[in-house]
Order: sequence, then C-alpha cells, then structure tokens
Amino acid sequence: MSTTPLTTHHQRQHIDTILRTVADTEARTPAQNEAGIIARSWRRCIDRYGLDPARPTPARYVPGATLREHQDQADALLQVARAGVEQLYRQVAPLSYVVLLTDARGIAVQFLGAKSDQREHQRTGLYLGSDWSESHAGTCAVGTCIHERTALTCHHSDHFSAHHIQLTCTAAPVFDPHGQLLAVLDISAYRSPSAKESQTFALQLVKTTARMIEDAYFLQRYGDRHIVCLDRSREFVQINRRYLLAMEEDGTLVAANTAGRKLLRHHGLPLPEAGEARPFQAWNIRDLLDGEVSEVLAIPQHSDDRVQAFHTRRHREIHFATLIEPPRRPGANRSLPRDSSLAPLEALAEDDPSMRDTLTRAARLRNEPINILVMGETGTGKERMARALHDSSRRRDKPFVAINCAAMPESLIESELFGHEPGSFTGARSKGMKGLIVQADGGTLFLDEIGDMPLQLQTRLLRVLAEQEVLPIGASRPIKVDLRVVAATHRDLRELIQAGRFREDLFYRLNGASLRLPPLRERADKGYLIRQIFAELNEQRGSRVRLRGDAMSALLAYPWPGNIRELHNALHYALATCDGDEVVVGDLPEECVHGQLAHPGASQGQALSTATGSSARPLHQDLLYRALCRHQWNVSAVARELGLSRPTIYRRMKRLGIVPPNQQMAD
Repeated sequence: MSTTPLTTHHQRQHIDTILRTVADTEARTPAQNEAGIIARSWRRCIDRYGLDPARPTPARYVPGATLREHQDQADALLQVARAGVEQLYRQVAPLSYVVLLTDARGIAVQFLGAKSDQREHQRTGLYLGSDWSESHAGTCAVGTCIHERTALTCHHSDHFSAHHIQLTCTAAPVFDPHGQLLAVLDISAYRSPSAKESQTFALQLVKTTARMIEDAYFLQRYGDRHIVCLDRSREFVQINRRYLLAMEEDGTLVAANTAGRKLLRHHGLPLPEAGEARPFQAWNIRDLLDGEVSEVLAIPQHSDDRVQAFHTRRHREIHFATLIEPPRRPGANRSLPRDSSLAPLEALAEDDPSMRDTLTRAARLRNEPINILVMGETGTGKERMARALHDSSRRRDKPFVAINCAAMPESLIESELFGHEPGSFTGARSKGMKGLIVQADGGTLFLDEIGDMPLQLQTRLLRVLAEQEVLPIGASRPIKVDLRVVAATHRDLRELIQAGRFREDLFYRLNGASLRLPPLRERADKGYLIRQIFAELNEQRGSRVRLRGDAMSALLAYPWPGNIRELHNALHYALATCDGDEVVVGDLPEECVHGQLAHPGASQGQALSTATGSSARPLHQDLLYRALCRHQWNVSAVARELGLSRPTIYRRMKRLGIVPPNQQMAD
C-alpha cells in the first residue's frame, strides 16, 4: 500500500492501528458490538473499496442537479422530517453540533448548522450535498450505519480517514414501513471530549429522534388506514405509540413500524428482515391479539380513555391498544354539523384548534339574523371568512358586496354607500346611482376595516342597520333593504370608542356576534393552507407546478408577519418566477428564506450566499453577479455553487440584464 507524508504523529498512530486491527481480524470475525462494527468497516475500506488510510479523503459533493434529484426522491420524507430535524438541532446546537439527514445512499439532503462555521462545515463535508457513503468517506457514522443498519457513534479515531479523526459523529437509521432503509440521521461535532463515552447521550438522542421521524412518516404514509397503537403501559400508549400496525377494515395488516415488526416476529409472525426485498407478509390482527377485529375497531368507543387491553395469542402478554381511525373525508371536521352547505367554511381550515372553534361558532351563526364582527390581524383572511359565511348561508344566491372602508376616498364613500338621485350634487351621475348597500339587498354587506369609517358616516350607517332602510343622497323617500352585515377590523374598536373615534352604539349593532381569526404564525394547519392556496394559484394559471419539500420546509418555518395575504403573494411570486415544473426554495421571496435556523433543505448555493452576506435567493441580481465575479464568469462553477443548471443561470442572467465583461467590451 502506498502512503503519502502525514502531518501529525497522531495520524500516523491512527493508520498503524487500522492496519494492525485489519491484520488481526483476518483469522477471526469481529465481535458483534460497536468495536466489532468499526473493525469490520475498516476491513471493508481496505479489502472492498481499496481505500488508503494514509490518503486523507477530502469532502466530496454531488453537483447541484444531482442533489436536487436526491432531494426529489426523498421529498415525502423531507416534509415529515423537518420538524424532527429542527427540534434535534435546537437541542444540540448549544454544544456546537451540526445535524445531517442523508438518504439511503449517504447523500446529505438536509443540513442544519451554525452559519458562523460555514467554511469549516464545507471543508469537512458536514454540509448539504456531501457524500458520506462508506465506499468514498471510509468508516464514518453515516456510511457505516447504512451498511450495518444500526445506530452507532464513530468517534475520533474510529474514522477510517485521517481527514476525519477530529470529528465525533453519531448516526441512526430511519426505516420505511416495510423495513427498507429510508434515511440516516446524524449529529456531528468538531470538538468533543476524547472519551467515546461522552457521546452516550448523543446516541440515545439521535435514536429517539430517528424513531420519531420514522413513526411520523409511517402515520402519514398510512393515514388512510386504521392504525393500531400498542404499548405495555396503558398510561403511555396514546403518547408513546411504541408499536404501530396499519390494517385494513377486515384486520389485514399491511405495514408496521420497526418496533411493530419486532413485536410480530417475537410472537411467531415472521416478516422480512430489514433490507430484504420480500413483501410484507399479510397477517391479520387476530394472529397477534386474542380478540376479534370488531373489538379492535370499537376501541374508540370502548372506554373514556379510548384504550383497551388485549392478550397476545402466543405469549399471553398484556398489551394496551388504541386506534387511530382514517378521516372520513379530507379536511372535514366532525364537530361541525353534517351539512353540505358548510363546505365553504370547512375549506378555511384543517385541524387548527382555534380555527375549528371559530368555524363551529360560524356554522351555528350563518343563518341567524344578527350582524357579525370578524377580528384579526391584517391579512388573516377576514374577507374569506365573510364570503364563506355568505356562501354557506341561505343568502348564498343573493349578492355579496364588499366595501373597504379604509380604501374608499372620504369624499366618495357616502355616495358609494348610499347612492344618489340624478343631479343631487355637483358631479352626480345624470341617471343617479344605486348605492352599494342597496346592491346588497337580500344578501351580505361586508364592511372591511370598519374602524376607518368616518364618524359622520357611522351615524348614517347606524340608522340603516337600525331601520333596515337607506336614504340615497337627494332622495325624499327611503328604500327598504334586507341586509346581513359582516364587518371586519384589525383595530381595537373599544380603544377607538374611548378615543371618540368610533360610535359605541354602532359597535353594539355590528357586534351581534364576534369571530376572531388567529395569525398564521400561530396556526397548526399552515401546511394545509400552503397546499390549498398553491393549488388555487396553479388552477388559476392553468399550470401543474409542484411544490418541492425544501420550499415547503422554508414556508413552514417562516413566521408570516403579513399572514395569509403574504403567503398568497409569496406563492404567486414563486410560481411566476420558477423555472420548470416545480417550485424550489430558491424560487421563494428572499424574506421567506432569511432567518431560518440555518438553511434546511436549501441548495448549496442558497446556503453559500448567506455566508457572503448577500441575499439568500439566487434570483437576486446582486447575488448572481457576485457569484459570477467570484468564479471569473465561469457559468459551470456558478451553477454548481448555486445548485442550478447552466441553462437556468443563462436564463436568469438574461432576465436580470447581467452581461459578461467580454461581451460588454465587444459591444
């Protein structure tokens, strides 16, 4: 084996240890423990991969286009894993760890780390797009975890390459519902105590988080089936959900999480081992539990805690079971009355508790002859709520007239609201005009930003509400109207009343009932709203663009100060500026990417741009220009850095008016 000169005595010792260990293990099989795992990996590195411990292996990154392919293939997992990866990072970031999520081939498809250590991340390979397969990087937590399919810590000199011996890395596998390796979760640090025992807690933390990600993926993948959750403890079965079994209505088992597959094997129901290509064996829940399928399906009605105890058939062990039932219909809320006319209200939210309470109240009020005041921050969807109230009521076939009291000029608002007779004032229409209030007769009048209505008009509006009639300007006889008024405001009307800027009697006329909309940052159903609005915009544009997982992660992490209106604008922007048939994180407005924990799911280029202090979006003219200058106008190098294709770079240069210096000189 050829060697190259080494820089430190420590590295020479490391190489000698590897060579001695490999020689010693030629005549015997290493023990089935972590030391044995490391020894087996060292031998594979030399015998199978032809690696040389004396030749430090530099970090290797896949090209941007290849990284996007890996992210696309892991898209469903990335959307589910985001919360777990970010939670893990928050726990380990104070100890200077980074977090990597790689796919089953060892390519880092998600990364979180301190931006201040950006260069060190890239140099060492603890970064997005890096290749940690054992065949390239040698013995390491990710690559060896992939090969051995078990969690492990690769600490300092456990690594094969001398390039990595300063690192401590801990990884755990994430399996799909059939036991195939789906991903590897890893935390790594540049500085740590020399004793490997210092990483014991890190190993447990990564294993726990990997299991959470795996189970969340399982629950999403089989959300349309009945899922039986089992545990040995009644108190923890609904929280811990240790064993997960997905089944059909007749009790046929279709999948199980890792713990569930072990449980089935323990009770004599053989399943393929992890990594085998054989399909899931279709056992029935009756083969495991001593009970009928009907008993399992009736668990939610069985007791107050929705838990039932069963014996297992083979070992007669007691397991406590609870059942997650599939939704009866997507987006529907069982707490709302069963009425098809409620669809407009149901579409406003999915499972956010505050919104569901608000919508339950709205459903009960929609046909009542009282006015409603909708409150919430700017952009929270107050007009959407007003229109949904109208569309779900018996007035749905009558007009819905919306008036923005803040946007209408004070000089025109009176005639616009109440109408006028011919020639009743200078500039009046020759044929007169029917006011917006009269136009809303029989339907719903929506008064947006009611807090900005001038005081003198508040008095006239109060009379309309009290007498259900309107007197146009210049008319001698009032017109009877049948109105349902929905008013909206982001202001505190009680404060305006105290300041003398809003009539108290009008407030009580408008506030027959109130509905409060939560800000988007506090809603639990942000993902639903993002998908819904994205689908609406796609339909309006006649396009079939998809929203990739890295973009969804950035959208979910952003606090949305402008609420749903800002979300709508951001998605509209992304659809208008994206290249091809998908929206990626780089297509989002700059502010939607800036300020995340680091750059989860972003491309290398977006992360690199934050290190140079420029915009997080590669669409930004200054960012692209700087990248081109940094690489002496080598478009291929810029494409690799920004994680984009060369044609995309050329298109964006043309769109942004960026011309290479040699072309400028020629011109």
